[in-house]
Amino acid sequence: MRRVGSAFQVIVSGDDAVKLAGLYFLYGPPLLEGDEIVINHKLAEAVRLGAGGLNVSWEGPRRTPSGLVAADLTLSEASAAIKYNVYLRIDHILLEFRSADRSRVELATHLLRLAGVSAEVKKKGNRDVWYVRATTNKLAAGREELRKALAEIVREAIARGWVDARKAEGWLEKLESGRVLREGWPKYYVGLARSGALDVRFVSTNPDSIKQETQRLRDMGLEESKHFSVKMPEEDRYGYISILKEGLERAAWLSVHGPGEKQRLAAEFVEYILQRAREAGEDVYRKAVAVVMEGRARGSLTLKGFEKRVEVEGREHLVKVVGGGAELEESWSGKKLLKIEITAEVDGVKSEYTITYGRYGAINKAMGFAVARAAAPGGREADAERLAAVVEALTGVKPKVRRMKDGKIIIECSRTHLDGFMRYAELADAIAKWLKLY
Repeated sequence: MRRVGSAFQVIVSGDDAVKLAGLYFLYGPPLLEGDEIVINHKLAEAVRLGAGGLNVSWEGPRRTPSGLVAADLTLSEASAAIKYNVYLRIDHILLEFRSADRSRVELATHLLRLAGVSAEVKKKGNRDVWYVRATTNKLAAGREELRKALAEIVREAIARGWVDARKAEGWLEKLESGRVLREGWPKYYVGLARSGALDVRFVSTNPDSIKQETQRLRDMGLEESKHFSVKMPEEDRYGYISILKEGLERAAWLSVHGPGEKQRLAAEFVEYILQRAREAGEDVYRKAVAVVMEGRARGSLTLKGFEKRVEVEGREHLVKVVGGGAELEESWSGKKLLKIEITAEVDGVKSEYTITYGRYGAINKAMGFAVARAAAPGGREADAERLAAVVEALTGVKPKVRRMKDGKIIIECSRTHLDGFMRYAELADAIAKWLKLY
């Protein structure tokens, strides 16, 4: 722990950081949900990716008085543990936890989600009894540790002659492969194109299937051509729906910030695409997670009222942002430029800063430039240092500061900085529109 100005900063690293992430998963607020000013999206995804502390154990199986095959399965993370009932029914596996204590059921739901299982808390009729449950398909979409434990329970029941072996083999096939479609979703392909970009698409020869999935995406809040493209099948040839990068980013944003039903549909869609990406391999999964995290963060913050301390050239600066915006304009040569304007107070000095982005070089690389002003308080050097502090505070990345022979000082920003600027509601739409031009 160290003092930073008038506040205190706590830094946790190594194994302790992993434990802390696990606790944040279980007990959520404020860093995993709630106020977008303090929400930590990177921590949220670290919890999702780094669920290494999850432990799975089981006991049984046993016969219930009604003749069902049952077992106890325990999921634990850090100091939290929940024992679930597992039932091998006639045509499916059922995992369930119920209690009159809703908080215990919410914890059980969190642990299931940590194990990769889509689950939600439900109430049993008008009674004060809460429960969470998942059946075969959802369980087979979970983490390997969970699927392995369930498969061991099934094998033990087969060995004792308590379940139909042929039907149980079907369960084992799903549990061992981990390749199961989420309920109600068609089979999407998720992979990497030759360029390394994420490729997400649904392919079918059935026009009705394409139409139905197109409508689902629209209901979610995605727009054709802007977020996904559609090619209808002709003469028994395949048609497809291709989810653009902007589409998955938008779905990720809706999964956090969307209204009502759109938020639910988008959350299910993103969770399903991440599951398919995980099945396709580590490289595909990492790419998908990067796109999803970028989408979740986009437009989630506001410039107005933003405040942060940063260190530039060994000196600490307090940055307070008053406001800002972005707009497209045309250069003298006809090129489309993106102008980002930010009004900020740095160490009590209030200024308006302008960063102009354009496309440069053979590959149309996105670069932004700002020129330090000689007339600013303290001259060019002080103005450049304050602007660098503003850029780093807002994006988390230091800009390059170039000192020219003629005395000019140029602050240079990259595409990485632009991605950081997209987190702010005042800038996100204009940046997205400009990027779409190229």
